[in-house]
Amino acid sequence: MAAILPPAMLGILGGGQLGRMFAVAAKTMGYRVTVLDPDENAPAAAFADRHIRAPYNDQAALRELADSCAAVTTEFENVNADAMRELARRTRVSPSGDCVAVAQDRIAEKAWINKAGLPTAPYLAIESVEDIQVDLAPYLPGILKTARLGYDGKGQVRVQTAAEARAAYANLGGQACVLEKMLDLQLEVSAIVTRVSSAQSAVFPVAENIHKNGILDESIVPARIAPALAKQAQEMARKLAEALDYVGVLAVEFFVLADDSLVVNEIAPRPHNSGHYTLTACLTDQFQQQVRAMCGLLPGRTDLLSPVVMVNLLGDVWKDNGHEPNWDVLAEAPNAQLHLYGKKQARPGRKMGHFNVMAASADEALDQARALKDTL
Repeated sequence: MAAILPPAMLGILGGGQLGRMFAVAAKTMGYRVTVLDPDENAPAAAFADRHIRAPYNDQAALRELADSCAAVTTEFENVNADAMRELARRTRVSPSGDCVAVAQDRIAEKAWINKAGLPTAPYLAIESVEDIQVDLAPYLPGILKTARLGYDGKGQVRVQTAAEARAAYANLGGQACVLEKMLDLQLEVSAIVTRVSSAQSAVFPVAENIHKNGILDESIVPARIAPALAKQAQEMARKLAEALDYVGVLAVEFFVLADDSLVVNEIAPRPHNSGHYTLTACLTDQFQQQVRAMCGLLPGRTDLLSPVVMVNLLGDVWKDNGHEPNWDVLAEAPNAQLHLYGKKQARPGRKMGHFNVMAASADEALDQARALKDTL
């Protein structure tokens, strides 16, 4: 695969915060950027050379993107996989439409994870009402999750009994779901791998992730787990990327069980919220890796320069009158970095930005990060 070098034009499907940070990385590296997003206020558009305002399945827009860009990627997994495949007939695309299709369907995703020889929680694929009439005891208590379009805790219902599971399935409209057994967890971690080829891959340090209301709240790096377990998570992420013949940045989320074993929760075919710490604390960040992978360049080194904690900033932090939070406290902290996403309207649960705090230890960074957030 020939390398794509600056000042080539790179394209991205999606203009949200991940697209915005991709555009910053690409522009810094000397590339030009085209964003395809229907929103006139797409955050990524502020940093792009071109903004094609059109739906993601608009055939004329897809042709324009493919014909003007040396390579195309995506910032979210719910893009039409067929659109990715169509683009690939005209230009270089990573990740592939086939990989995106796996990641956007929990049934296909879990089957692929198991096919790669990696464990998941016990689950039942439910594609019809008949599928949920079987003995559900092996999967209870559990979480019923829609197979498609679920993120940040959406499309998920906790169920204790078979009757609750069947009622929840009916309330979800009979769409395809998985019933996943709830496990005894110690914590959740993630590993982000960049793969260009079998011989060219790199994995970032493992992040420990704390969620609130189904949305990532804090990422702590290095994760407070045994080094051998962190290395195992990295190798599992690498193994899954290899099984998928994946090209690009792949995030793999894990459950750490009570017995210190790992099971794969889910994957994301793109840079990930839990990887935002890399913008501050790693030799190469995850968005630079996304650029490097799509351009056929060797992944950059992923050395951790300092322990770090990333804190998400949701719209809940904004004042009721719409005024900005008290940024003074972050501006005056010399070891903190604020990243805002340029979104026009703050609302509860909406990711508006994040900040990173670097310190001598992860615990010290966490204490300071929480104190800073409490003063916003």
